[in-house]
Amino acid sequence: MKIQHRNLRFSILPVVLASVFFLFFACRKENPVPDPVPGVTYEYIKTYDLPKLNNILNAELERYLAASTMHFSDFQGQLAVPEYPVKLYRVVYPSVIPERNRPTMASGLVAIPDNGSDSMPVISYQHGTIASRYYCPSIPDSSMEIRLMIAQFASQGYIVIAPDYFGSGISTEPNAYFIKGSNDQACMDMLSASKQVCKELKVKQGSLFLHGFSQGGHSSMSFLRELESRNIPVKAAATAAGCADIFATYNRWINNPQPDDATFLPGSVSNLIFAMEYYYQMPGLSASAILPKYYQASTELYQWKMDWTTFLTTTSTKVSDILQPGFMGAANPVNKHFWQILDQNEAYRWHCQTPLTLYYGEADPVLSVFLATLAVDYQNQIGCSATVSETAGPLADHGATYVYSLIHAKSWFDGF
Repeated sequence: MKIQHRNLRFSILPVVLASVFFLFFACRKENPVPDPVPGVTYEYIKTYDLPKLNNILNAELERYLAASTMHFSDFQGQLAVPEYPVKLYRVVYPSVIPERNRPTMASGLVAIPDNGSDSMPVISYQHGTIASRYYCPSIPDSSMEIRLMIAQFASQGYIVIAPDYFGSGISTEPNAYFIKGSNDQACMDMLSASKQVCKELKVKQGSLFLHGFSQGGHSSMSFLRELESRNIPVKAAATAAGCADIFATYNRWINNPQPDDATFLPGSVSNLIFAMEYYYQMPGLSASAILPKYYQASTELYQWKMDWTTFLTTTSTKVSDILQPGFMGAANPVNKHFWQILDQNEAYRWHCQTPLTLYYGEADPVLSVFLATLAVDYQNQIGCSATVSETAGPLADHGATYVYSLIHAKSWFDGF
């Protein structure tokens, strides 16, 4: 396969002119993004043709839902029939780690419909928890989650962009798991990089939409707030089984376990602890939080050296079993700083101006209905009536909620 690779270079003059143009015409409906920076590169990966896209929405989706509380038959015929092949590009771009104030390199995906149009709407998609640094958007063959986005949206005429986050894809950083500032930065710089790539490919980005699943629900909400703070318009946003309040969610998992909790929650908790130790420079946090007999396995999971199945068989499927008794409890002074940072990393306490729908499942073993709709209740209380929740049904678990959101967010976005 022939690989195309180009360096994107920009002189100082266009950057200055672009800044002046934005200041005088900020009210325009065209999406402004941060000034372009040098160092963005991209390469063509492959094209998903119509047979491939149809296979994703049928045979691959059936396998994806095999262990779910809902099955392929519950969604059959509801997803879009692919209209266009999709060209896939891996993007590498410079960014910065705000928590540590140093530069880094990150990667992501740009999926462009091969429909001959020179202008299309764009969806920034924020992915959920992954089990390997390579199960990320920029390696779409490894991620069923991103393939579904490509098949449902890009094949219908939407440009789909998706950051990998720091610590996955080409990034050599530790996993920035639920690290708010770093995820915001990766998303913002990916948006800027994608616009540069599309310009090089002679495709104009139209209206901007957001979508995110699970961990990506939190990233999407936080990213939306950042975009609004910079007066970058977003036409509409959606999340599926998204965790907007990390403090409340992890507090529930740790201190109030339920019989039907998802078995992977201990790995999610330990990964967050290691991520916070590194990115927020809290030495000793993981050792004070995780029981010694599970510390090595937790370390290897966080470093992508152990798969999740091995971790669960080596440790426990219950969060409380892997943590030090003295660490648990949100009011415990031993881990006060940990909980303070979690509370500060919420992604819903602002006056949201963008139409926003949060999809949730009533049988989700990861996120209770209360936690899934908490952000909507808060927004409605402060007068943001454009923020709504929508149930995927009484049988919808985590994965089924995502599939439901693909169907219903698509028709909702089309309405704009």
